[in-house]
Amino acid sequence: MDLSDDTTTHTAGPGTAATAPGPAPRPSVAQYSRRRVLGTWAAAALPMGALAWVAAPLLAAALDGPSAWPRAILVCLTAGLVWQFVLVLGALRHELGTLRWPVVREALWLRSPRSPRSGRSGGRLWWLLVPLVALVALTEELPSVPSPDDRDLGAFLRSGAGQDFLSGNWPWFALILVMMVFNTVLGEELLFRGLLLPRMRGAFGRGDWVANGVLFAAYHLHTPWVIPASLLDAFLISYPASRYRSALIGIGVHSVQTVVLGALTLALVLR
Repeated sequence: MDLSDDTTTHTAGPGTAATAPGPAPRPSVAQYSRRRVLGTWAAAALPMGALAWVAAPLLAAALDGPSAWPRAILVCLTAGLVWQFVLVLGALRHELGTLRWPVVREALWLRSPRSPRSGRSGGRLWWLLVPLVALVALTEELPSVPSPDDRDLGAFLRSGAGQDFLSGNWPWFALILVMMVFNTVLGEELLFRGLLLPRMRGAFGRGDWVANGVLFAAYHLHTPWVIPASLLDAFLISYPASRYRSALIGIGVHSVQTVVLGALTLALVLR
């Protein structure tokens, strides 16, 4: 899929300054056309769907031993999340011509939240994470579409088969940790809030955060039952990430979930 012909440069001129949700001007970043935004979305979402619904069943049928299905789905989803990291690096390399950390950090908004009014960054703005973590946790209590037990990691970890599988199983614990890290830090959040969100203002205007949230929810083709519930979660993250121009907000909030789930998984390994 060739996405290289649809990047436009969006710079602010007199009377036409691109702004974050608030009065402060947004730094100039190469803007994506709607076609390229959707193409990047598809390059992440379609492989995840194919890996979950086609590759994982085929791999499970080929594996020997107990827990073939959990092993297959974990491997496939981890591969899909790692691919998203590769996708981000490839897009940045094409756009910037370099992957030097100072350049990448600014291009992906990997920086402290910045006030849209004063322009100051960090400090008390980090307290935004407290209510956001609480609100995202509350969304977990809302009614949702039930997930199939064989595709629910939490249900697997609570089951006797899952606990037996993980007890003393350090290699698979390591794989689960890799999956979690690429899910919250190097994969989904980096792609949607780091790569896409800063480049969506030109195509979607001040509704960039709404479009970003919708795309993030719809991306879950590999777990379609979470799409309705994840829409609210996505809005809770994409709006402050856009307003304060920081992908670290989403990474921070979702990393809390990773730490909790990682600790619970470690407890099962140590049993």
